[in-house]
Amino acid sequence: MTTFPCPQGHQSIDADYCSQCGSKILDPADLAVNTPVAPQPAAISTAKPQALDLCPVCATPRTPGNFCEACGYNFLTGTAAEIVVDTKNWQIEISTNSQVATPESPTPPLRPIQLIELAVGSYLIGRTSQARAIHPQISLDFDDAISHRHALIELRADRSLVLRDIGSANGTYLNGHEIPLTRDVPLQTGDIVTIGHWTKLTIITK
Repeated sequence: MTTFPCPQGHQSIDADYCSQCGSKILDPADLAVNTPVAPQPAAISTAKPQALDLCPVCATPRTPGNFCEACGYNFLTGTAAEIVVDTKNWQIEISTNSQVATPESPTPPLRPIQLIELAVGSYLIGRTSQARAIHPQISLDFDDAISHRHALIELRADRSLVLRDIGSANGTYLNGHEIPLTRDVPLQTGDIVTIGHWTKLTIITK
């Protein structure tokens, strides 16, 4: 005897409605259409991720172009960038120049030329004051027209040299021109700084 599957799980002898519960018997074609298909697992890629092209010198990821943007390595020739190191050693030559003195200036003292070797850092230019605890690295006590805290010379880490007037009473002159207060002014080899009555600071390198 032919039976027909009931949606409720019975076996019906009638083809249109279940002979046990009365539910409509589904056509086998409807069962195929309405039966959900179990999702298939996504395929797992076995491809290895592409390795980054790194600079062999500094390990920076390569960008479009022939040179490393960080260190300048040449990917075409396989050579590292040439690094130029500034080995300039700065010195200050301290002397007097009576030609810049005013009629009121005293006669400059007879003193030997003094050389000061500069290392990285700031150097206070001025006159010593025990009462105010001022002890300049470049002490010019022989010229009373120089302020106790007159100016600063700074040798920076990149080996550049700058001059700054920090509020002197009589000004700071670079190659004959007064520099603005509290502004960093670059110095070059051969520059001449004059302060006070007749004090002359010559910038030299060796």
